[in-house]
Amino acid sequence: MSLPIYLDYAATTPVDPKVAEKMAACLTLEGNFANPASRSHLLGWQAEAAVENSRRQVAQLIGADVREIVWTSGATEADNLAIKGVAEAYADRGRHIITSTIEHKAVLDTCAYLESRGFDVTYLKPNAEGVISAAEVKAALRDDTILVSLMHVNNELGSINDIAAIADRLRDHQAFFHVDAAQSLGKLSLNLADIAVDLMSLSAHKCYGPKGIGALFVRRRSRCEIAPQIHGGGHERGMRSGTLATHQIVGFGEACALAMDHLVEEQARLQSLKQGFLDAVLPLTGVQLNGQADGWPGIVNLSFADVDGELLLMALKDLAVSTGSACASASLEPSYVLRGIGCSEALALSSVRFSFGRYTSAEELARAATMVADALARLRGGAQQAV
Repeated sequence: MSLPIYLDYAATTPVDPKVAEKMAACLTLEGNFANPASRSHLLGWQAEAAVENSRRQVAQLIGADVREIVWTSGATEADNLAIKGVAEAYADRGRHIITSTIEHKAVLDTCAYLESRGFDVTYLKPNAEGVISAAEVKAALRDDTILVSLMHVNNELGSINDIAAIADRLRDHQAFFHVDAAQSLGKLSLNLADIAVDLMSLSAHKCYGPKGIGALFVRRRSRCEIAPQIHGGGHERGMRSGTLATHQIVGFGEACALAMDHLVEEQARLQSLKQGFLDAVLPLTGVQLNGQADGWPGIVNLSFADVDGELLLMALKDLAVSTGSACASASLEPSYVLRGIGCSEALALSSVRFSFGRYTSAEELARAATMVADALARLRGGAQQAV
C-alpha cells in the first residue's frame, strides 16, 4: 500500500537522517549515553559536552547567548514555563497579561488557568489576515501588565507577526515579551541580538528534530525571573529540573545546525512551491485563501465553499493534510483560529491546511492540486470546473 503524500509539516516534521544518526550515537553502551549531570567520571563529562555543544547550536540559530537556552520537553512546556513562571514571579508587580485569541492552545489554556487564579488576561483580536499589530499591543498595555505573549508564525495560517515592532513598543514598559516561535525556528531568520524579545519558546520536532525536546530562551540582560514549574534537582540553573535527554538534545542541536546552513535557500524553494500550488488551486470555484498572502510559505490554509469538510478530507485520503492544529484535531468544532479572523462557521468547517517542508517536491504538489480539483468535482456533483 502506497503512503499518502505528506503535507502536514506544520503538525510535525520527519527527523532528518543526519539528525537521527547523531541521536543513535547517544543511546547504547558504545555511545555517548551517560547522564550529563554525572560529574564524577569521563562518560558524564562527554555527555555534558555534547549537551553544551547543542546548546551552542540552538543559540547560534537565533542569535542568542548559550547561557540563555533552557532545555524543556517541547514548546508546550516552554510556553507554560514562560507564562506561569513570569506570572508567579511578578504577581506582586501586576496581574495583567496580554495575548491573542488565535494563539496555540499551549498559550490559551495556560492563560485560562491563570485567570482561574485571579489574573486578568486581555485577548487581542487579529485582523482578517491573522496578524496582531504593535499599535494594538500598545493600546492594551496597562500599568499592571507584566507579560505579553504572542506567536511569531501562526500554526494554522502561516501569518507572521512583526515581533520586532511589537518588542520596540514594549521597550519603555515593565511587561516582558514572550514569543512562541515553534513554527518559525529554523524557517525564518531570527537574530535576538537585534530583537528585544525577553522569552522565546522553541521546538525541535517542527524543524526536523525529534519530538520530546524543546527550549525556552530567557534573555539574561532582561533580568527576567522565572518561577520553576518542575522541581527536583535544580537543573538548568534552577529553572527546569530533570535528567537531560542527551540523545534528544543532540538531535535538536544538529537540526538547528542543518537549518542554519540552508535557511535562505529553503525559504525561497518553499515560496516557489507555494506559488505553484496556489496557481493550480485558487482558480477553482469557491476556493479562498485564509491568512496572510505573503505569510510563511510552508503553510497554506484554504476554504472550499459548498463542501463538507469531513467529506473533503475523506476524498483526499491520498494526502496527509489537516483541518487545523494537530493539538485540536479531535474536535468537531470549527477552527477557533479561522473563526477568529472572521471566517463563517461553514467556511471554517470546510477548510484544509496544507503544509510543506524539506522533502516536499513540486511534482507531489502538482499531484495534490489535481487530487483537490477531482475531489471538489465529485463532491459538487461534477459542477466544479477545473482550470
